[in-house]
Amino acid sequence: MTTKEQIEHLRSELHRHNYKYYVLNDPEITDFEFDCIMRKLQELEAKHPEYYDSMSPTMRVGSDLSNEFVQVMHKYPMLSLGNTYSFDEVKDFYGRIQRALGGEQFELCCEIKYDGVSISLTYEEGRLVRAVTRGDGVQGDDVTANVKTINSIPLVLHGEGFPREFEIRGEILMPWEQFDRLNREREAQEEALFANPRNAASGTLKLQNSTVVASRKLDAYLYYMLGNTLPDVGHYECLQQAAKWGFKVSPAMRKCSTLDEVFEYINYWDTERKNLPVATDGIVIKVNSLSQQRMLGYTAKVPRWAIAYKFQAEKAVTRLNEITYQVGRTGAVTPVANFEPVQLSGTMVKRATLHNADFMENLDLHIGDMVFVEKGGEIIPKITAVDLTARSFMMGEKVRFITRCPECGTLLMRVEGEAAIFCPNDATCPPQIKGRIEHFISRKAMNIDGLGAETVDLLYSVGLIHNAADLYNLRIPDICRLERMGFRSAENIIRSIEHSRTVPFERVLFAIGIRFVGETVAKKLARAFETMERIENATFDELTAVDEIGEKIAQSILHFFANEECRTLVNRLKNAGLQMQIIVDDSIKYTDKLIGKNIVISGVFAQHSRNEYKAMIEQHGGTNVSSISSKTSFVLAGRDMGPAKLEKAQKLGIRIVDEDTFLKMLE
Repeated sequence: MTTKEQIEHLRSELHRHNYKYYVLNDPEITDFEFDCIMRKLQELEAKHPEYYDSMSPTMRVGSDLSNEFVQVMHKYPMLSLGNTYSFDEVKDFYGRIQRALGGEQFELCCEIKYDGVSISLTYEEGRLVRAVTRGDGVQGDDVTANVKTINSIPLVLHGEGFPREFEIRGEILMPWEQFDRLNREREAQEEALFANPRNAASGTLKLQNSTVVASRKLDAYLYYMLGNTLPDVGHYECLQQAAKWGFKVSPAMRKCSTLDEVFEYINYWDTERKNLPVATDGIVIKVNSLSQQRMLGYTAKVPRWAIAYKFQAEKAVTRLNEITYQVGRTGAVTPVANFEPVQLSGTMVKRATLHNADFMENLDLHIGDMVFVEKGGEIIPKITAVDLTARSFMMGEKVRFITRCPECGTLLMRVEGEAAIFCPNDATCPPQIKGRIEHFISRKAMNIDGLGAETVDLLYSVGLIHNAADLYNLRIPDICRLERMGFRSAENIIRSIEHSRTVPFERVLFAIGIRFVGETVAKKLARAFETMERIENATFDELTAVDEIGEKIAQSILHFFANEECRTLVNRLKNAGLQMQIIVDDSIKYTDKLIGKNIVISGVFAQHSRNEYKAMIEQHGGTNVSSISSKTSFVLAGRDMGPAKLEKAQKLGIRIVDEDTFLKMLE
């Protein structure tokens, strides 16, 4: 066998094993054996670049290159489906089909409606050539590089009989298991959590780094074929054939001849979907015959031959067992309801935040109450109400907010005008200390890799660290001797700690954890005062003279630096070599042209990236905000501005500024 034949054979084997593992869930070989084949192919391809193939299984690992997405016109518009929420509306849909077809017999294909990101895949000669998001239905983003990292999407089809060119559409999903893992990682880094798997999948697919996309292990189900020479005259039959070529098609598809069969299907999956590994939000009902679909046609927005039945938000009733309390890094104490485990949105849940004392009081909770729990698109389940009809004279005592910190016993306090009740013992309360360290090492602060909540807890429990400054006294032998920590892990941590000394001053200021001083405020303080020493010695009037620094933030900064332990911490960090003054780039000219302006960015831009525009806004004194409100000064809008944002801006009378106008404002 020649080298070229050997490479092609290995590629073919890996494509086949990918299909067996990710689509059929029927692996023939172990992960180790798969990795060995992959490694062998990587070695051969490295030695023989003349046999490069963009569809090789080795290309799924992703790339570190960062490029703007290209807009691609859809050959066939990607329309939405009309939604129904009751059996009566499904019955009406069925009646419309009957009347439109003039009594002609028809079959319906029922499918699970996966809650992910719509994608259009184009194949030519059995090879994936393009992957495009829905976008506005007429054009979308070319995300081919990212889609190549999804193992359940074939790069090269197997079998025979597929058209020379065709399009297949589907849904890209983040499985519940991966979603929970990703949110745990983000929570440990104090990053905003994804609201649901759909948002997580959408955010992942739009990342500019396909290596990160690959690490998040997205999945996909394909549900519709388009083209001039499809393999069959029926929608269901086309997809069964597509499954033989390597596509992951839902095994739950079913052809129905009557309304009763449709209702039976809906009722079954309304319950059974809770056991699926991915998020779903309804059932799609389509006329199966492709010729009948063409006959029925489309309205301006939706096909007449298909409809989506949407499930209600998942709810459950369960017994409240106890209330526990969590203390955050700022000292805020949050009540948490602990109840009998129930399954919601594919996961078993047994806890729900009660937010604050007022929220808890309004529910009038008693231990033993039967409570209604929902997880309709939320990250954390929530208790929405109490089933008062289930309450009896044997019910436990009324739940009242605690008066002392559950961790250190300090008497709790409540600041007038604030909802939170907090522990004022920020010096020795363990969760506050560990929380501040976790904030310090987070990605948007000092970005110290290898340290998560568990490692911080371990280092704190054995007495190696008591605050963030102690991190810079750690040595490899200190870490190596700890449980589950080896030399390589210790080396990575120490290397990352050393690298953090180069982190810019504004992020150091954010990292030290002054209450109410977030990323944006830290940047404004850094630019206004330039050094930590000047901020430390600033007066109330000097602080409030800075744009967006109000009385509350100013008082918090003064309180922080009035604390001897806080000043000691800052001095130790300074002695450890951290950046304590802003480094001025003379090539960047800061102005006040956008001072006091709250600006929302939306759409796709031609001359600069969104991040570049965000930097320009800050450079000229403006503030980037994510959502439109009455306080928004204007919207910097590119092509394909989000329709919801456009509607809200028009409703509130917010000015829309295009790219050219904005750049002229800065001249």
